[in-house]
Amino acid sequence: MSAKADCVVLFGATGDLAYKKLYPALHALQERGKLDIPIIGIAREGWSLKKLQDRIRASLTDAGVPDDDEAAKALLKCVRYVHGDYNDPMSFTHLAEAMHDRKLPVFYLAIPPGLFGEVVAALSHHDLTQNARVVVEKPLGRDLQSAQELNRGLATELREEQIFRIDHFLGYEQVQNILVARFGNSMLEPIWNRRYVRRVHIEMSESFGIEGRGAFYETVGCLRDVVQNHLLQLVCMLAMEPPVSMDAQCISDEKVKVLRSIKPLLPENLVRGQFEGYRGEPGVDPGSDVETYCALRFEIDTWRWAGVPFTIRAGKALGRTVTEAVVEYVLPPRQLFQEAHGMIEPNRMRFRMKPDDLIQLSMQVKQPGDQVLTETVDLSVQYGKQLGEAGPAAYERLMGDAIIGEHRLFARGDLVEDAWRVVQPLLDDPPPVEPYFQGSMGPAGAARVLPPNLMEMLSEPQVATTR
Repeated sequence: MSAKADCVVLFGATGDLAYKKLYPALHALQERGKLDIPIIGIAREGWSLKKLQDRIRASLTDAGVPDDDEAAKALLKCVRYVHGDYNDPMSFTHLAEAMHDRKLPVFYLAIPPGLFGEVVAALSHHDLTQNARVVVEKPLGRDLQSAQELNRGLATELREEQIFRIDHFLGYEQVQNILVARFGNSMLEPIWNRRYVRRVHIEMSESFGIEGRGAFYETVGCLRDVVQNHLLQLVCMLAMEPPVSMDAQCISDEKVKVLRSIKPLLPENLVRGQFEGYRGEPGVDPGSDVETYCALRFEIDTWRWAGVPFTIRAGKALGRTVTEAVVEYVLPPRQLFQEAHGMIEPNRMRFRMKPDDLIQLSMQVKQPGDQVLTETVDLSVQYGKQLGEAGPAAYERLMGDAIIGEHRLFARGDLVEDAWRVVQPLLDDPPPVEPYFQGSMGPAGAARVLPPNLMEMLSEPQVATTR
């Protein structure tokens, strides 16, 4: 499927996701000349077209788009509105009429996952899915069983190549750059394995809390919210073998192999934390055992990675906001420089997504002077400084890919199920949450699974000039 779609139908057109992410993404595509197709909004509320257009204007204003922006004007002219109850067959009759015989629609389901099945079934009943692309948002299940049920429901009406399971994390420029760094640079491949890599750590710490979303967060927790999807996808990209090609199926094949090679996770592999004050948040159970923090340790039982520890730390209300992956290499076999004070630092390669897009290699050099003293320097590439452009935002990229039928940044059904299979033992038998103070880096018990030198691995990078 590579032809450009001829319309976008947005279910949940009046919701928060559409307001915060999808309308700015559609505007950006329009601005770059990659849209120019009808946008049909459908939602339960009995709105008018004008009210929907006003909401889109407000969304774009909040995103910093000027009132006189030409792309915004063009986007608003493309908008249509269909009022509908998803349980009412007439809603889909009206939708078919509004589509005016469009042959290659994108149906974006920005609605609760519990509605996916009935909406897709109704679209199929009205002969609207034969050539359609259907975008579904996470959460893609709450556990392995529900993910399997969701996939079976979608497969009843759709072919796998019609389904676009969105994970906005895969749209980040730096996440994609991991594959380019690994497979586009011959100097990395010979040392990207257990003989030279000491450990791999993935960090997704956030200094903010749940921001009034207590009722929602009570239904997910950190493990479901970011580890099962975003961070295991990142593990796959760091650990996968070279794909036969950059075709979506080839990439997914290699990711699936990684997930199926992760040794069974036991409760002692996981530390769950909850920040002090969480239970007092609106919508949170006063006796809640939901985790706002996870520290996780595991191994990938393949020829390349056997014996290398992989660790993940993710959480809210921590001491800083940073999302990055750090690959730490083994130390030299002996301390050659006797005048150095203490052990030299190992080489590290860092891929940082937040607060900025950064690739960094830490290495040892000699300090100026008579003595042979070593010092760590960082060779860095920052997208904004070295390359001049940050690239499209995640939702812009993913929406654009769905419109042209590009699957590479979307999750295949078996990949989603295998990610749930990895964490399912931890969902079945979770250890109790351990408290931690807001502004700290999590509970003290996390030291049981995290690297002993984690503070050194995650020290604030210095930005060096790179030519």
